[in-house]
Amino acid sequence: MNPVQTPITGQEDQGDLSLPFHALVQFYHAFNAGNMTVMAENWAQSDEIAMDNPLGGIKRGWEEIKAVYERIFHGSARVYVEFYDYTIHETQEMFYAVGRERGEFRLGETVIPLAIRTSRIFRLMDGRWRQVHHHGSIDDPGLLARYQSAIQGGQHAVKR
Repeated sequence: MNPVQTPITGQEDQGDLSLPFHALVQFYHAFNAGNMTVMAENWAQSDEIAMDNPLGGIKRGWEEIKAVYERIFHGSARVYVEFYDYTIHETQEMFYAVGRERGEFRLGETVIPLAIRTSRIFRLMDGRWRQVHHHGSIDDPGLLARYQSAIQGGQHAVKR
């Protein structure tokens, strides 16, 4: 399986949300636009979902995950990410996408390029894909330290 190099930015047509690619497009659209309504549509509304990222630790259940996105979307930091170098693995009831995010974090005069290993898991629910898990990791210890320092120094949101 060859990884797809063309990035998903969220600007693509969301089309048919019963297709894995379009569910990913919907997520990146919601994230990069700071759209909480669309983000809530993308995630399963359940206590069984989880998110694990480089700065937010592990969040379980929609209420904890929703709170992270609300802080992100209303914070002064701006983060843009796109998904590339990815593969999609699908069964009848689930798919997972494994790839990389690239983009940048901006807070005032601070600009940090981002490189994040990312995986997302979706379940088919009521005829469409809903996200049930996300994991993101920053490989480069120096980049992670700069990113954490910028966030902790201002106590601002982490992505958008």
